[in-house]
Amino acid sequence: MPLVAAVVLLGIFPATARADLTSDGDHETTGGSQGPIIDSAVGVARITYDPAEVGAGRGPTAAQTTWSPPACYYAPTHTPEEYQAYWDELSRDFYSSGNPQEDKDALRDSLEDSYGEDGEFPNYNIDRQGEGMFWRVVRNENHPDREAQYACETRTFWVDFGDPPPVDVPEVVDVEMLAELAYERIRVPDTAIEMNPGGAQTVNLATWVWLEQGEFEPVSVTASLDDYGLSATTTATPVGLSIEPGTGDAVTHPGSGECAIDAAAYREGAAGQEPPCGVTYLRSTPEGGAYELTASVRWEIAWEGSDGSGGTLPDGVFETTYDVTVDEVQTIVR
Repeated sequence: MPLVAAVVLLGIFPATARADLTSDGDHETTGGSQGPIIDSAVGVARITYDPAEVGAGRGPTAAQTTWSPPACYYAPTHTPEEYQAYWDELSRDFYSSGNPQEDKDALRDSLEDSYGEDGEFPNYNIDRQGEGMFWRVVRNENHPDREAQYACETRTFWVDFGDPPPVDVPEVVDVEMLAELAYERIRVPDTAIEMNPGGAQTVNLATWVWLEQGEFEPVSVTASLDDYGLSATTTATPVGLSIEPGTGDAVTHPGSGECAIDAAAYREGAAGQEPPCGVTYLRSTPEGGAYELTASVRWEIAWEGSDGSGGTLPDGVFETTYDVTVDEVQTIVR
């Protein structure tokens, strides 16, 4: 592999080993050897996504889930012509700077060893333009663990179009990783519920709860390496609505608090009936206080690959908390 190394900021550095929503409308949603290493810009993966615009909403990293997106991986980033232009610009800026001459010489030697006439990729594989691409490390700057972003060592390799990604390279983009990257792009609607009665609730009067109809449908994103014939479609499907009343002095409907995703909305004349999804509060809230009712939608995640493979990824659970006030109606009997 070429000695030209790491990818972050231009420079040469000594190498070291390294990896409330209320019921009336307001809401709150919750390398390792000694010597100089050339450090440059992070590679940008040539992965396409369909739909390109996934819309508003929240992604899996905002959910209650054990899953996290890839922190770093290897993917196609440059054609030969792009790679040559990339290094020409980087080295031109580097040579014209005030860097020590020994560091400039080290860069020239490294480029010659890798992309010179007798290097691993002679003249940046310009004569193979249109036949493949250079693959490099891509660091996911949206990943919360910065150390994990640097767990993939810096390396560059070439893959011909039509060839499968090399199986001997850990964290290389394949169909399953494309599914994970597609999952990261999925956006689902906020868990906005409707309630009847609206506004303040009443002790011992059932509150109907349901989701906005038409908002909660399966959402899919496809990630592709077009020139390599690889793709994966990841689909998030809403499968359940959970209600937590925010107090032990309440009864959920059904008793488990687990409702069907398409639980019926309140209809005229249904007052006094048990709702298919809802809650009955048994005690009023203290003056100035509120119960925190939490509504959560669980989304199951499944994927299908262009090679016939498929599988599942951990569910995502998206929740919204509502401040609910409950009044006690006093009745005078004569």
